[in-house]
This record gives sequence, structure tokens and C-alpha cells, in this order.
Amino acid sequence: MEQRPRKKRLGDRSEGRRLSSVGALFTIMPYLMKSVSESTNYFAASIELSAAEAYIRRKRDEGLKGFGMLHVFIAAYVRTVSQYPAINRFISGKRLYARNNIEVVMTIKKKMSLSSEEAEFKVCFEPQDTSDIVYERLTEEIQKIRDDKEVSTEKVAKLLTALPRPVLSLAVALIKLLDYYGLLPEYILKASPFHCSMVVTDLGSLGIPPVFHHLYDIGNAPVFIAFGAKRMARGVELDGVLRERKYIEYNVATDERICDGYYYSHAFKYLDYLLRNPGLLDSPPEKVVQDVD
Repeated sequence: MEQRPRKKRLGDRSEGRRLSSVGALFTIMPYLMKSVSESTNYFAASIELSAAEAYIRRKRDEGLKGFGMLHVFIAAYVRTVSQYPAINRFISGKRLYARNNIEVVMTIKKKMSLSSEEAEFKVCFEPQDTSDIVYERLTEEIQKIRDDKEVSTEKVAKLLTALPRPVLSLAVALIKLLDYYGLLPEYILKASPFHCSMVVTDLGSLGIPPVFHHLYDIGNAPVFIAFGAKRMARGVELDGVLRERKYIEYNVATDERICDGYYYSHAFKYLDYLLRNPGLLDSPPEKVVQDVD
């Protein structure tokens, strides 16, 4: 199941390899839709939670303290990328790339209070990772923040904001220029919350519905997922009986330039299937699908 590393080719970037066999439409699209904001599509979905809640209870009984919907969402997305790798592409410098790994960005409060600072951090995963591995890596990063350890994103942000405003404006312009040509230093790429596979936010922990969050015109994040608080709803089921069930709604923003709508629809149907059948996330996938060259 281990993937063979690909040799870096001319035109590749440190975080991804350039795709040259995707056709003229995908090649010209970044020139026609130059910004991410004008290339973003939004959609809303929801899932019934009986299977997910039973799964979460089982994982907690197995000793995974604090295991919850955030872990389920991330594990399901990692698994979806393993089968539909085109959603892990990105646009940089008006070119299309396949990302080398799966990088998920999220924001947490250091403490659950209005005055507490937020911390953004990035966690890297492999396509074959299970929900247990997702839990372990996420818990490790969150613990660093809870222990008041400064993550790389904070270090770079503090370094930049210490500059006078004119110098900071020039520094940001230089960062964008270097990023366009794939020349950003590795430590900035690792720290940047704008260079990733997906950004996820758990608004359920705040007790509010999900927002439709925009994508960023800096960096190359192609997907943003926000899910909200649980809600109860009644509906007539297949047996004709009216029942009340618990649901979670989630909203998704996608960069339409990285793959077509047909592909996106199949990928997110598979994500929905995994969220409704989370037991599949206990084992690695039978195979990992590779993106095109």
C-alpha cells in the first residue's frame, strides 16, 4: 500500500507536482478566472447522526478521549482524497498541481473564553491513515497549543507583524511573488495556513450553524469545510413512519478550477457515505488511487 515516491521534475513545486495531462480547459482556466474568490463554488449538505454518534461512543470507550465529529470529518476527508485525488490539487502561478500529501488546517481557541487568542495550525496526513491515526496526530498538535507552545504559524505571523506597515506590505508582496514562482522557503510553506489541502472549522463547538466560508486569494487552499451544531428534525422515512432524528449541517467552498463538477460530486457523495458509515475509517483503504501525470 506504500506509495512509490515520484522524482521531482522541471516545473514541480516543493508541495506538489505539475499536472501536464489534464487538457486545455484546465490549463487555460486560471487565466480566465484569475482569483480564487471568483472561482469558488458553494454547497450545503447534512448528515443524520445515529451512526456517527455510535461510532464516536465506541472510539471513546476504546480510550480515545475527546474523539468527536472533528476527527470523523477529517478522517473521512483523508479517505476521500485517497480515492478521489483530484480534490487535492491546487492552483499556483496559474498552473495546476497535485499536492504531495494531505494537509489540513484548522483554528482552535487556546482557552474557551472570549479573551483567549486563536491559534491556526496544520496537520499532515497520508492517504492510508485511519481515524485512530487522525486522532493521534490531531491530539498531539492540539496539546502543543494547550501547553502554550508557539506553533510555526504564530512564529511567522509575529515576525511579520513586528515590521512597520510599509515594510510589511512589501514583505507580503514579496511572499506572493515568490509563491507565484514556487520559490517560497520551506519553513514559510509549512507554517502557512493558506497552503493546504483543506481548511476545516468546527462551529458546533460554539453552538452555532455552519457559515459559508470563502477561500483565500493568497496561498492555494482549494477546499473549506465548516460544520455546525447538532439539530433535531422530523421526517417521514421509507417505512412511512414520522421520526425525529439528529443531524449536522456542513457547508463547503471549492475551487472549481482544479477538477470538474462531475468529479467533485462523486467525491463529496463518497465523503457523505463515509460520514454515514464511519466504521470504514477503522481500516486503511484497500487501494490508494493516484492522480494523473
